[in-house]
Amino acid sequence: MADAVRDTVEGEGYAVSHLDGLGRGFGFRKVRGPLGVTAFGVNAIVMPPDYAAPPHKHERQEELYFVHSGTMAIKFGDGSEHVLEAGGVARVSPDAPRQIRNAGEDELVFLAVGGADGYVGRDGVQIED
Repeated sequence: MADAVRDTVEGEGYAVSHLDGLGRGFGFRKVRGPLGVTAFGVNAIVMPPDYAAPPHKHERQEELYFVHSGTMAIKFGDGSEHVLEAGGVARVSPDAPRQIRNAGEDELVFLAVGGADGYVGRDGVQIED
């Protein structure tokens, strides 16, 4: 079996990487550029305990958040707040105000995926051996 990936490796039609290979410390880990993603935006974000990002919204892109580890609190413009732990997901419309904060005692690691212009549909094709 091959060794576990730690740095970005590119091949014909693919790229694989690891969070540690995309940066260190707190903040954004750019995923789109190093992996060559062209269909949507994607970043991994690492937040320290007690940190809250500034409230924001978008002009066009819908966002999907996936909590990898830690505890995320996400507050919306209507005043509601929801807590997501590892495995939690949230979809947010472009114009919906949101604020994300680390609501846990450990670092929060989550993936933020953004895009516009709709769903492609099921287009998978099975490959025969």
